[in-house]
Amino acid sequence: MKIYLIGAGCGSMGTQTLCATEKLEICDLIIGAKRLVEGLPGRYEGKCISAHKPDIIAQILRDAEKTGVDGEVLTGSDAKEKNVALLLSGDSGFYSGTARLIRMIEELRAENPDRKYETEILPGISSLQYFAAKIGRPWQDFRLVSAHGHDCDAVYEVMQGKDVFFLTGGKYTPAQIAEDLCRAGLGSLPMIVGQNLSYGDAEKISRGKAEEFAGRTFAQMSVVLCEAAPCYEGPRYGISDDAFIRGNVPMTKMEVRAVLLAKMGTRPGDIVWDVGAGTGSVSVELSRTARRVYAIECLPEACDLLRKNREHFCAWNLEVICGTAPEALVELPTPDRIFIGGSRGNLEEIIRAAVKKNPDVRICLTAVTLETLTEAGRVLSSLGREADISLISVSRAEAVGSVHMMKSLNPVYVICG
Repeated sequence: MKIYLIGAGCGSMGTQTLCATEKLEICDLIIGAKRLVEGLPGRYEGKCISAHKPDIIAQILRDAEKTGVDGEVLTGSDAKEKNVALLLSGDSGFYSGTARLIRMIEELRAENPDRKYETEILPGISSLQYFAAKIGRPWQDFRLVSAHGHDCDAVYEVMQGKDVFFLTGGKYTPAQIAEDLCRAGLGSLPMIVGQNLSYGDAEKISRGKAEEFAGRTFAQMSVVLCEAAPCYEGPRYGISDDAFIRGNVPMTKMEVRAVLLAKMGTRPGDIVWDVGAGTGSVSVELSRTARRVYAIECLPEACDLLRKNREHFCAWNLEVICGTAPEALVELPTPDRIFIGGSRGNLEEIIRAAVKKNPDVRICLTAVTLETLTEAGRVLSSLGREADISLISVSRAEAVGSVHMMKSLNPVYVICG
């Protein structure tokens, strides 16, 4: 059996390659999603089967080996090799089902080693290529994201320094992308939405700001291009203390932040809680790597500073939560990392709240007193964790008359577990 995995283009037959069309002509059987097979010319009607799930397609292929073109049962020398086309939306290599179907074919080979399954993959014109051509933009520098049945965070994506192309679908519509951007303070970010691409009069391309697209209804087959969000032009890490908007709220100093951030080991895609966020120096630097940072703070002055520093550093994926932990943590998404800069006497309750959400959460905190250090070690030990403790002593040069002397800052314990 020769199986062709064919990128069917992004809609009309005009976005299918000539090579793909030639292969369809020689195929005994054409399998694909309902939209794809119904879009084929009438001459293919007797060959088409609507299916898209690999297990169903596998069974169709098993049955096809035993029957002729007209459905008669074939045995022995009457059986002949069939040509089968598996249609895939858009391009076979761009967020398609190709990889899953290849695995399915490998399973068929394992089931029956005597049967020969040859495969050939043919590309098609993707919605990305078609859309970029329509709006007159090269697409090689776009950040490419599929929000079609995938977990997606539009705010994080637009913060990566490139314009972002989104394949949408399911619950994650262009309107949802726009609403997420608006909630992050990016309502003025330019967007372009393409609907029903290549489908004649149904095709529609709209330009505007995120705030103009929020709450609207879009076609199921839609794509979005978002402009990159404004970004902070200063250093990505190791931000100077003087760069932060300051008040009378405590702030974790740059040297301590450097050690703390290394200990936390935040990864792209992580959800992070910063409890007792203060001025927001740790939250801001965490936002450079994490997918989302929740800065929890109970002091009104500190919440105000957090918001100002969030905007100053373009930390759009930083959300300020005004409240007291652990109560303020209940409704937050499950954390991958948690930093505790201040606990208001609720250290154990905060740690246990995080562990309840995620037993594997990475916990880091700072302490300036022996009592906090002792309690942190005790709580981590009670959870079966070994505390990793460092003492950070920092001295900075300060002018004294015509000379400079080192002036020490308060020693800080960094505890992780």
